[in-house]
Amino acid sequence: MRTHFTRLMRNAAFVGALIPFPVLADDGGETWRLFVADHTLPVVRAIDARSGAELGRYDLKGYAALSASDSGRTVFAVQGDAGTVNVLSTGIALSDHGEHRDIEVSDPKLLPATISGAKPGHVVTHGDDVVVFYDRGGKADLLAETALLDGNGQGTVIDTTAPHHGVAVPMGSNILVSVPNMAAEVKPDELPPRLGLRVVDRDGKQRGDVATCTGLHGEAVSARLVAFGCAEGVLIARPGGLDGPKLEMLAYGSNLPEGKVSTLLGGKSMQFFLGNYGEDKVVLIDPDSDTLYRLIELPTRRVDFVLDPADARHGYILTEDGKLHQLDVVKGEITGSETITEPYSKDGHWRDPRPRLAMAGDTIAVTDPRHSLVRIIDPETLTEKRTIPVEGQPFSIVAVGGSGQRH
Repeated sequence: MRTHFTRLMRNAAFVGALIPFPVLADDGGETWRLFVADHTLPVVRAIDARSGAELGRYDLKGYAALSASDSGRTVFAVQGDAGTVNVLSTGIALSDHGEHRDIEVSDPKLLPATISGAKPGHVVTHGDDVVVFYDRGGKADLLAETALLDGNGQGTVIDTTAPHHGVAVPMGSNILVSVPNMAAEVKPDELPPRLGLRVVDRDGKQRGDVATCTGLHGEAVSARLVAFGCAEGVLIARPGGLDGPKLEMLAYGSNLPEGKVSTLLGGKSMQFFLGNYGEDKVVLIDPDSDTLYRLIELPTRRVDFVLDPADARHGYILTEDGKLHQLDVVKGEITGSETITEPYSKDGHWRDPRPRLAMAGDTIAVTDPRHSLVRIIDPETLTEKRTIPVEGQPFSIVAVGGSGQRH
């Protein structure tokens, strides 16, 4: 039986053949930048992905985890222990003009707006919406990326019921918000577990009942769907028009071994999700297929994984033995593996320095904190093209950029 993935790929190939190639400037019109946070120092560096030149160093209050906005115009440096989120302008702005895209390039910079709260955790963006969730604040802030770029860090407060390690995701005119289990017994210094998800409008009014999603952790967007990892399965939020999003649980079923999804990535040009399944397996999730889950076993435990937004067929998984694996999401199998780093064991503290991955155009950027390097990998051959020396212990990394016509 043909899978939904196969049909999507054929349709994508047909559509791609009808779309003219973008008009590029004489210099190629392509710019990619890496933003790299250090593991032990409160600093983020902006690096030119092609030359390796450092474009800026930004001192922060604390250790930072990085995430980039949908537009690529901003990067968020989340410093949970310091109660702060700093926002960096990437200096790259892409705009669509039908038959081509324009690209504007300027210097990256640290923006004046600072977002503060009790233990900021997840930052989720969708369009111009930015939601910052505070694990110990009992709230989330809804902000606008355009306002942050203009120096305005004021937003709308969303009530999250009570402090918990959760997430809030903008979806159209609504917000999807995790719900804590207030009946659970916890120690004084611990946060309650998650029991589900609710939908609220922009005024904070709940729409419908709370959907069960025990231990909710991990979220991703693909096409118009939002997915959440749960103990029972993966909860899917679909657009529901005036009635708000429709929530549907994709139960794991008896074909999968014991385990659950707790980290998710969403396909960009195809509608699917890639999730972990325990530490040494991943699953491909297709909400509109007869086969909801396809399980892929890994040789050792997963350290990090990433999807290629430009080549929808492929994802890449780094395992603790130092091998990088190419995953064919249509076939649902590993199609290549190469050793790119020394082994990085998953044993030890969860915050120990280990490599992280980012896609930067036609390359994969891999931090190697043990050797103070960012390794640039060819995704076709999985071999190293070059290295970028980075002072300290490069850890969290995001890549932003693209190609377009410069005026």
